[in-house]
Amino acid sequence: MFDALLWRWVPLVATLLLSGCSTLDYYSHLAGGQLQLLQAREPIAELLESPSVDSELKQRLALAQRARDFASAQLSLPNNDSYRLYADIQRPFVVWNVFATPEFSLTPQLHCFPIAGCVAYRGYYSQSRARGAAALLKQEGLDTYLGGVEAYSTLGWFDDPILNTMLRWSDERLVAVIFHELAHQQFYVAGDTAFNESFASFVEHEGLRQWRAKQGLPPSDPQGEQQREQFIALVLASRARLQQLYASDLPPAQMRSEKQAEFTRLRADYHALSKREWGGNGRYDGWINAPINNAKLLPFGLYDQWVPAFTVLFEQVDRDWPRFYQRVTALGKLPEAERHHVLTELSPGA
Repeated sequence: MFDALLWRWVPLVATLLLSGCSTLDYYSHLAGGQLQLLQAREPIAELLESPSVDSELKQRLALAQRARDFASAQLSLPNNDSYRLYADIQRPFVVWNVFATPEFSLTPQLHCFPIAGCVAYRGYYSQSRARGAAALLKQEGLDTYLGGVEAYSTLGWFDDPILNTMLRWSDERLVAVIFHELAHQQFYVAGDTAFNESFASFVEHEGLRQWRAKQGLPPSDPQGEQQREQFIALVLASRARLQQLYASDLPPAQMRSEKQAEFTRLRADYHALSKREWGGNGRYDGWINAPINNAKLLPFGLYDQWVPAFTVLFEQVDRDWPRFYQRVTALGKLPEAERHHVLTELSPGA
């Protein structure tokens, strides 16, 4: 399912530290949604002791607590009350994010905030509000995409809970998300999504590898990750062709036709790949068969771009987590151009 890619587009706490780039009504909506979530939190330790709590829920929460302890003890991630609390918010997604781009561009409409910097979406705690916002943007001629999000980070400003929306995941993914989100609390650079998400993705992957080894579990099956990488590569290739198209001097009607032809090609390439190499596995059928536009392509590539560089950096410090975080912090303090130059130099094959 494609939601494994979507959850990482998180509305950060900076959307609550209000700037002057939107309406007071939107700010009130964000504050109210965050407050409702905070009020729903309960200590997991108490839930595990309660005889009225369902045994299956207890089992998942106990797993989350073992992973939470491992994160701080073995991965040197922040030791606080985040993910030691549980909140049932009585809905399938915690927020819905709205992405928007011009009709003939892959440049996102940005929303800028004091802590998180600029992000390529607006988050809403109400699906109806998100749909309304997307409809207004569509009326302006923008490509829009609305995605449900099951978890998000407040970068340590609040104690983030395990949510009922997260418990639909597999055990491995639940553990991975805890590592990923705590990595955002460990270090975050305002406005550099590729850096932040690549760093958190590296911590997630390496942390999960160490977790499985510690639990006596076999290494993760590489097939699913390989399929994910192949799918992302297809989308990135399509996006590159669209970039060339939008840079051309074609008249709007012809460009519009060529744009739709590219989406048709993407679907054909996907189905051919699925049949040729995946044995007909339709892992991403839901995503590929639904309407596609520029905005829907935005999340791809950002979460893996610098992972090879962080892998090299981790080896350079002899796989020592505190030293690794020190190096990451120093790297994050560099000007963006210099930071990306260093990451490029660190990347294998540079």
